[in-house]
Amino acid sequence: MTVAVVLLAAGASSRLGQPKQLLLHEGVPLVRRAAQAALGAGPVVVVLGARREAVAAELEGLRVRCVDNPDWARGQGSSLQAGLRALPPDVDGMLVMLCDQLRVEAAHLRALVATFERTRAPIVASAYAGTRGVPALFSRAVFDELAALPPAEGARGLIARDPSRVVEVALAGGEEDVDTARDLSRLT
Repeated sequence: MTVAVVLLAAGASSRLGQPKQLLLHEGVPLVRRAAQAALGAGPVVVVLGARREAVAAELEGLRVRCVDNPDWARGQGSSLQAGLRALPPDVDGMLVMLCDQLRVEAAHLRALVATFERTRAPIVASAYAGTRGVPALFSRAVFDELAALPPAEGARGLIARDPSRVVEVALAGGEEDVDTARDLSRLT
């Protein structure tokens, strides 16, 4: 089965007040760190928007395809749609990830892909802090539902829509992301 990774890196980080994609964690910008992990799971599409040039510069030398989302300000759903449009036509699944989840490593992404290959589930989601979320892998069977999401809605609503079609893969610390200055203080 062929799976492509879509790394969502288009947001303006308005709650943080600075581009989280460019923040350093262990000396590496978050967007580069996420893209490096993603490369361990399949071909990678990085969706860019706000501060496009600066974020793209941090991906130099990596075998990723950068695509622009001109509607990035409308919300994460618009970036999901941009990522969908950029997928190779023969993919069986799309693994969606963010650049600010500090505990996401290549091994977890590979576990999501392996679970998808084994179960053929429509959705394979990460489970953490009592919820299901991204990184999550969506089979081609739900691509139309992803494409129909409102621009301001992310994938979480689709994951929650029908729990019977979701298989979980545990992700310890998956809730640790960077949205506020307090979150940022954990990085330093």
